[in-house]
Order: sequence, then structure tokens, then C-alpha cells
Amino acid sequence: MLKPNSPWRIPLVRELTIILAIKLSILIGIKAIWFTEPVVPEDGAGRVSERLFGTSEPPVQNLRVNDEEPPK
Repeated sequence: MLKPNSPWRIPLVRELTIILAIKLSILIGIKAIWFTEPVVPEDGAGRVSERLFGTSEPPVQNLRVNDEEPPK
């Protein structure tokens, strides 16, 4: 069955192998549950360019036909 000098005959080797297998399966499960899809921020390119180049242009508001222009 097992050779006399096999590393599997040492209880510490068996326990460490089992513990590592359990930890690996838990980490793979966590990755599959929480880290499956990348999160894309809204207007990411605009926010990055604002940070890098300091362009702080106010957002453009489209006026409807019945709206009045805001007072300045």
C-alpha cells in the first residue's frame, strides 16, 4: 500500500495537506462569489482627466422648452 519511507505516513504532512486544501477551496469560493465581475465607475474617464489636468468644467444641463434659464 504505502511505502515505508513515504511522506504520507507522517501525520503532520497529511494534516497540513488537508488544511491547505480547505483554505484553497475557501479562497476560490470567495473569489467566485465576490470578485467575478469588474466594477466600472460612472464617467470614469472624465473624473480621471479632472484629477490629472484640473479641468473642472461644470456639468452641462440641457434645458427643456418650458424651462427658463437659471439666473446668473
